Amino acid sequence: MSIPVRRVLELLELLQERPLVTGPEAATRLQVDARTVRRYVAALQALDVPVRAARGPGGGYHLAPGYRMPPLMLSVDQAVAVVVALNVAQRVGGAVTGPAAADALSKLRRVLPLRLHERVRALEQRLWFTTPTRPEAAPAAADTLLTVAEAAERRRTVTAQYQRHDGRAGQRTLRPYGVVLHGGRWYGVALDEQRDELRALRLDRMSDVRIGGPTAPPPSDLHPADFVATALARVPWGWDVEVLLETTLDHAAWRVAPGYGELIPCEEGVILRMQVEDLADAAGLLADLRCPFIVHRPVALRASVEELADSLMSNARRGS
Repeated sequence: MSIPVRRVLELLELLQERPLVTGPEAATRLQVDARTVRRYVAALQALDVPVRAARGPGGGYHLAPGYRMPPLMLSVDQAVAVVVALNVAQRVGGAVTGPAAADALSKLRRVLPLRLHERVRALEQRLWFTTPTRPEAAPAAADTLLTVAEAAERRRTVTAQYQRHDGRAGQRTLRPYGVVLHGGRWYGVALDEQRDELRALRLDRMSDVRIGGPTAPPPSDLHPADFVATALARVPWGWDVEVLLETTLDHAAWRVAPGYGELIPCEEGVILRMQVEDLADAAGLLADLRCPFIVHRPVALRASVEELADSLMSNARRGS
């Protein structure tokens, strides 16, 4: 009978985390029965990993004193790259199911050579970000992320259960073209075959994802990241804003972050269309553009801009 390598490595990781692990604890963690745990222990012992069994009340499994996994052979540059990437994943909300980035960092610390471990720990303790941590209420499952990406790479369809924003769920047949991390959430850009419509679908709402048959290549002019940013900018938030920016498209694109709005070049300059929940936020964005503009809609936005201008002028006078 074959032994699943992943499960055996999970048992080894568990034994390295704790001084003693009981059989029932290992069985619960690995989601197997006690007999299977004993088989995994035997597999580790066959690999010369010194797993010891303590019998009787309070017994269980433990590693021989002084045993350590071999050091992870990473250069200084490679270790820094991995640590920074994992910290960024935690910060922007790009980690997958559960505290994946934190668990990976914990494993990395345990197998780094001592001197490199100390230097990496110093980096983590003194690493700061100018952007706030983005909480992950519903991270994407790792298997979902990998399956959708694999289907896009191999040009295959997928079937999946998808839960809509209103809570209703149903099966979808999709043609994935890519995956995008945007605003702390993972999206799959795919053609929904039932609707014959290109969609940006949240991967955390997908389950039971399975690869299907071959399909056609993606449209030649499709850029998944641009599509997600544009699609989300059109989602209704309460206020439908349209403003004429008297500037160039390059300047507007540099000032307006992807996903905040849709930029459309015209003879007079650039039309900015966006959906906002608070007109005060829209006024602040317009003030930061550093170019003349004309508010087309809503009329109430003009009052918000005037209120912001009055507040800025008042503060400026206080400093004179």
